[in-house]
Amino acid sequence: MSSTTAFLASFISILIGAAIGMVLKRSWLADRLEGGSREAIRLGAGFLSTLAALVIGLMIASAKNTYDAQNTNIRQLGTNAALLDQMLTKYGPDAKAARALLREIIPSATTRIWRESISDGGSTFVISTTAERFYNAVEGLNPTNAEQTSLKSRIIDITTDMGRTRLLVFTQSDNAIPVPFFVVLTFWLVVIFATFSLFSEPNKIVVASVLVFALSVSSALFLIVDLSQPFSGLMQISNHHLHAVLPKIE
Repeated sequence: MSSTTAFLASFISILIGAAIGMVLKRSWLADRLEGGSREAIRLGAGFLSTLAALVIGLMIASAKNTYDAQNTNIRQLGTNAALLDQMLTKYGPDAKAARALLREIIPSATTRIWRESISDGGSTFVISTTAERFYNAVEGLNPTNAEQTSLKSRIIDITTDMGRTRLLVFTQSDNAIPVPFFVVLTFWLVVIFATFSLFSEPNKIVVASVLVFALSVSSALFLIVDLSQPFSGLMQISNHHLHAVLPKIE
C-alpha cells in the first residue's frame, strides 16, 4: 500500500463517517437520544479517540525507527565500501582484481536495493554473481608479509560486515504497517468522526472543521506509511551515500 493510497483511503473514509453522522443528526434516531444515551456515546467516542491517538503515536514511532534503521544501513554500506577500497589499495597490486569487482558491486547493489524494496514482496535474497566473484577474490589473496596478513584479516571482516548489512537492508524492507492494522484504525476514525457530526449542527464552521481535522489525520497516516517505505515515496532515502563512494574507488 502506497502512502498516497493510504491518504486518499483514510481521508475519504473519514468524510464518509462524518457524512453518516450528519445524516443521523437529521433523522428521527437523533431525537430519541436522551441525556444518558448521549453521554454514553460521548464517553465511548472519547475512549476511542484516546486509543486511536495512542496507536497513531506508536505507529509514527515505529515507522520512524524503520526509516532511521534503513538510512543507517545505507550509510554503513557506503562507509564500509570506501574503507574496504582503502584497505585493498594498501594491500597492493595483488588486490587490483578485487578493487575492480568492488567498483562493479556498488552501483549494481544500489540498483538492487531500491528495486527489491519497492517490489510487491515475496522476493528471495540472492547473492549476485559479481558479489560471489568479489568474495572469492578476497579469499584468494595470498599475503606475503605480516602487513598483508593483517590487512587481509581486516578486509575479510569489513566484507563480512558489508554482507551482513546488505542482508539487514533486505530483511527490514517489509512494510512496517500491516494493511489489516491500517483498516482497523481507519474504521475507528470513521466512528469517531461520525460521532462528532452526530452531536454538532451541520453549519459551515463545523463542515470546515471536519475537513481540516480529516486532512490532518489523513496526513499523519500518509507520513506513517511513507516513513515505513524508506526506498519509495516522497521521503525516500537518498542513494547519494552509496554513489558518493564511487569516485573514491575508481
